[in-house]
Amino acid sequence: MDIILIPGLWLDASSWGEVTTALEQAGHTVHPLTMPGVGAPAPESSGIGMSAWVEAAVAAVDAVGGPVVVVGHSGGGNVAWGVADARPATVSRVVFVDTVAPPSGFGIGEFDDVDGVVPFPGWDFFPAEEVRDLDDETRARTAPLTRSVPARVPADQIELRDAARHRVPVTFLMGSYDQETLESELAEWGPYADEYRAIDDVEVVRMGSGHWPQFSMPQRLADLIDAAVTRRR
Repeated sequence: MDIILIPGLWLDASSWGEVTTALEQAGHTVHPLTMPGVGAPAPESSGIGMSAWVEAAVAAVDAVGGPVVVVGHSGGGNVAWGVADARPATVSRVVFVDTVAPPSGFGIGEFDDVDGVVPFPGWDFFPAEEVRDLDDETRARTAPLTRSVPARVPADQIELRDAARHRVPVTFLMGSYDQETLESELAEWGPYADEYRAIDDVEVVRMGSGHWPQFSMPQRLADLIDAAVTRRR
């Protein structure tokens, strides 16, 4: 199966390195993406927003020319859901990695920009539970791999138009949530709960990780993606 891997904020295709290798060993053809404007200064990236990221990922899907599974980590989940909205007949499954399907009109989040871009804020910025499984060596190794993102991208609202996206099967690979816990949390999130409930075919898998399993447990993440890919509709 062709698998499109979409990184979250501040990461590029290399962040999927170990996961890509494991998925290829499992027999898949893997396409890790670097999104437009990542690492570029403001003069080159100021016009890039969420729609440009979705368009880039849709182009990657179209280049495959057949059924694909689209995987989105963190903020990359917004992009993945945008792809499902744009190509519901081509995307055979969406896999969200520690994130949820966004409703139309919502963005990833608000972050401070510096010189017109949003730099990686450092591992200490994040809640302890999100980075609890990243030891000092992993943090030191991965922080230099991060890149700034265009200032517009995190807050840009995603535009979703085709309700056929809800017929695309979805797997949520959650760091610490099982299905009951996820649905309990979503019940407090208004439109996010509505979007979740609209999806016809949902499975939720607890990984037992923090927010970056591609760094802390890449083989387990690859195994779970493989299991989702091979699950029948």
